[in-house]
Amino acid sequence: MTTPHPVSPQPVVALDLRGRTAMVTGAGSGIGRSVAARLAAAGARVVALDRDTEPLESLAKEHPDVVPLVADLSDAENLDAALAGHLDIDVLVNNAGLQHVAALEEFPPERFAYIQAVMVEAPFRLVRAVLPHMYAGGWGRIVNISSVHGLRASPFKAAYVTAKHALEGLSKTVALEGAPHGVTANCINPAYVRTPLVENQIIDQARTHGIDESEVVEKIMLTSAAIKRLIEPAEVAELVAYLCTDVAGFITGTSLSIDGGWTAH
Repeated sequence: MTTPHPVSPQPVVALDLRGRTAMVTGAGSGIGRSVAARLAAAGARVVALDRDTEPLESLAKEHPDVVPLVADLSDAENLDAALAGHLDIDVLVNNAGLQHVAALEEFPPERFAYIQAVMVEAPFRLVRAVLPHMYAGGWGRIVNISSVHGLRASPFKAAYVTAKHALEGLSKTVALEGAPHGVTANCINPAYVRTPLVENQIIDQARTHGIDESEVVEKIMLTSAAIKRLIEPAEVAELVAYLCTDVAGFITGTSLSIDGGWTAH
């Protein structure tokens, strides 16, 4: 009988991104802002991308290692031009997203297309742009902020659910292609996070379901979760940070739920 080799205890490896450059989309608020701040605190130079100038400038004042980059993810030419001087990316966090709540027969096709452009085509373009640098360095981390809606569907969210499912497929493909080059790609799948996106959604949900806004969080948002509270952006940022450590180098092509038990059903 073969005796297994004893496993030597390993020290906890702290997140140290000194010398690395990260890019975070949707960095002006919510999850993106928390992620950008977390990676900057770990020593990374962070290219914070958003379409709004003011919140980026505010973020850069708080964190000197943050470089603001204003770009419109829905405009391919604008995005490509903005990326031209920022291709030396070691960590890419695709976070930017938006929501529209409406029944399928009433869903505006142009809004559907816009959401796909921001949440699917833009991540593809970003990944395509930064992979050569990651491959050349033999190391890279791509973290896609998906959603519980990348694993489960909900009514009245056709564009968002479609986009998040597409992002899951893109992430898995990147994982398979990037593995020989030291690049990992994963999705993080939160339930409802306390962000401006969710706060704005409460109004839409109330209108669509015909209930009062005060009832939306309890009766719609938290119904499927075992833990009855919203997630804080910093909790998502810590999971992003863990995926950027070297000890997470064997985690790739997967979806990590942070959903309070929603997908346990």
